[in-house]
Amino acid sequence: MTDGGRAGAVGGTVAAGGMSVELPLWKAISYFRMLALIYALLRYFNSYLHFLHPVAGWIFLGALTLWTLATTRAFANPQRCTWYVLGVDLTLAVTGIVMSGLTDAPARISHGAPTLPTIWAAGTVLGCAAKGGWRPAAATGSVIGVANILGHGGPTGDNIHNIVLLMVAGCAIGYVIELARASEATLTRALQVEAATRERERLSRDIHDGVLQVLALVQRRGSELGGGTGAAGGADFAELGRLAGEQERALRTLMTGGPIPAQRLPEPDAAEPRDLTALLRPYADERITLSAPGTPVLLPAPAVGELAAAVGAAVDNVRRHAGEGARAWILVEDEPEAVTVSIRDDGPGFAPGRLGEAELAGRLGVSQSIRGRLLDLGGTAELYSAPGEGVEVELRVPRKATQ
Repeated sequence: MTDGGRAGAVGGTVAAGGMSVELPLWKAISYFRMLALIYALLRYFNSYLHFLHPVAGWIFLGALTLWTLATTRAFANPQRCTWYVLGVDLTLAVTGIVMSGLTDAPARISHGAPTLPTIWAAGTVLGCAAKGGWRPAAATGSVIGVANILGHGGPTGDNIHNIVLLMVAGCAIGYVIELARASEATLTRALQVEAATRERERLSRDIHDGVLQVLALVQRRGSELGGGTGAAGGADFAELGRLAGEQERALRTLMTGGPIPAQRLPEPDAAEPRDLTALLRPYADERITLSAPGTPVLLPAPAVGELAAAVGAAVDNVRRHAGEGARAWILVEDEPEAVTVSIRDDGPGFAPGRLGEAELAGRLGVSQSIRGRLLDLGGTAELYSAPGEGVEVELRVPRKATQ
């Protein structure tokens, strides 16, 4: 799989699992509701004899138990916990608070006795916070607070204290959830941009290795032939060269910043490893010497192809820039931890900063065809040169990165 494909896959994973940060919170809310239910049952079991209508309290708590058990899975998953579920949850909480004022003894209410659902009502606020953020949490907390004041004891100090704590907790969690969602959206966009950038680099390598070189050749030959044949034929060749030059410039613009086509699906990795030396032998000739181990240098097929293509780009630079009389040497080192390929020539070399100028001009042979490929493989590409001292390119690919 290409690096662009990997980045796209990661982006798809984040987009598909957009609730990854929230899921632990939803599970915690589900556990909280169960524990709050047990707490409400125990509190009522210890005090139901003091209620004016204890049977009504048991009926409500029975309904609360059935509802909590039935919605345990819903509150553990953001897709299942709909606003309808939260609306029923809020209705049940408000009903229990209002019933507390009707079933409990006035003396107990005046002394701050808890409501029938007690802290279970906080689960409703937390659910609304996780579902919609701090605003639904504030609205739900306000409804529960008003019900508590009107139906159970009036605006006492304990009521106000409990309502403030409920509002603060709900709004804080809702705000954190909103921040988490914004962060995940930003991460997804960043991964999509990275995937597009990787795909642009891949396209740039393919274009550089093939189309641009052909177009440049056609432009040069068209200009040459256009001035050396008859008027009609010369005009045709000149026009061909002009069109080739325009297409080359358009492609370079695309490579350096224009919009790119839809991404190509990555090809599946081949199961069998391939011998790197076998792919490098065609580069050897009377000017270029290949030195490699006597045994096959095996790497996964995609890694071998990319590394051989990077070596080919380096060899092509030697043929085009080192001069007709220059020689080059390719050295392959097969180490337990990595495979290293060095390409050295005895040409004129180049001055520091020359590669940066070439990249700004749209000539991306080194930055994309060589360094870009090694970066995708998890390796490194180092270039060493000075005027009059030739060029040495060292490509190193860790074995664990290719796996």
